Amino acid sequence: MISRSAASFSSSCELCADSLKDPVLFPKTQSLAVNMERMELKKVSTEADDESSVDERFTPIDSEKATINSSLLDEDDAQSQKFLTNGIMKKKKYEEEEYHPGHTSFGMSVFNLSNAIMGSGILGLSFAMANTGIILFVILLLGVAILSLYSVHLLLVTAKEGGSLIYEKLGERAFGWPGKMAAFGSITLQNIGAMSSYLFIVKYELPEVIRAFLRLEENSGEWYLNGNYAVVLVSIGIILPLSLLKNLGYLGYTSGFSLSCMVFFLGVLIYKKTILPCPLPFFYQHESNMSVNGSEALGLYSLQNASALAYISDAQPDPHAPVLDPLHSAVQFTPHPDDHQDMCTPKYFVFNSQTAYTLPILAFAFVCHPEVLPIYSELKDRSRRKMQTVSNLSILAMLVMYLLSALFGYLTFYDHVEAELLHTFTKVYKFDTMLLLVRLAVLTAVTLTVPIVLFPVSN
Repeated sequence: MISRSAASFSSSCELCADSLKDPVLFPKTQSLAVNMERMELKKVSTEADDESSVDERFTPIDSEKATINSSLLDEDDAQSQKFLTNGIMKKKKYEEEEYHPGHTSFGMSVFNLSNAIMGSGILGLSFAMANTGIILFVILLLGVAILSLYSVHLLLVTAKEGGSLIYEKLGERAFGWPGKMAAFGSITLQNIGAMSSYLFIVKYELPEVIRAFLRLEENSGEWYLNGNYAVVLVSIGIILPLSLLKNLGYLGYTSGFSLSCMVFFLGVLIYKKTILPCPLPFFYQHESNMSVNGSEALGLYSLQNASALAYISDAQPDPHAPVLDPLHSAVQFTPHPDDHQDMCTPKYFVFNSQTAYTLPILAFAFVCHPEVLPIYSELKDRSRRKMQTVSNLSILAMLVMYLLSALFGYLTFYDHVEAELLHTFTKVYKFDTMLLLVRLAVLTAVTLTVPIVLFPVSN
């Protein structure tokens, strides 16, 4: 009896439960069940969220939002994401393969780039001004400086887009193997030309400086007065050890000393302009259109030292006085009354047969591009903006030095300045200690520039 009653009670409970699930008969009961199920689901979701904080792999994903976001993606967005992904991969590849921290300070980088800009061309700028005029020279020099700044900017942009600070790799990524060989060949040829001009000055100037310090009238044939030996000794003793350095930061000290030598050259040039009168005796020599042997003219017009400047003023107290021909003492000529003013009057615009030869001097005045990326790679805490600031300061400093040296050299000799400024002083001074020191300073500056030029090739 008990088992039968229990079975009937169980069946009646099942019927009641089924009837409770009927939404028509018991709607409130149905809503209560739904609420309970939602609470259970919420509890499970909360537990899953708690677990996701521990393990990110179980983070719940909102399927609705994912569907909406995927439907809003179009072709442009896909291409943008692909571009960004490639950029990140390239940047990571660049950092892993080529990135290395720089150790050269900002100041040393400015010294190195300024030394790379400044070369032997500074000695020919006065000749360029004499054959273009002051205003035209300034316009051309400013134009070349602006173009150089812009080209450095393009180099830095190319290095960033190409993901490399090596010219050969940039050429390879742009044009393949031919681009790599073209970059290598152009840099090599440019550096060979620059070094040849520097060593040419060493070959012909260093023996003359030694001879002048020894007070020798002529070359006695000693080995130390041979220019070929001088080039070999300077190359092995100075250039080679400095070129073997692997860090440009060490060359910053030699570059600073090189710039100091050129500042000394500029200071002496300004000083000589203030003490030399105009016109100088050899001005009339040019006006007479006579062929004069260099040694005879030197003996007639040269000064033994700075204190002998009175020789000039005493020798020609009157610019209209007759001037003796150094080859034929019986022949005299009298300068025109307007010659004095014409000789010492600066010209602002000049066009002659020599103007075309001055353009290469100006075009190569700010050449430093083979050294830009090596200096950039060695810059401490480098950035493109920081390197651009280095370039701006270097080019601006050299622009000021170029303008001053060209102006004072031209205002000293006017139309009679020669292509090599220091050689023009030999027509005024036979032995002058200050000018000898200047020639030695220029030789030192030129010699210390060669390792900077060699750095892109040797490293």
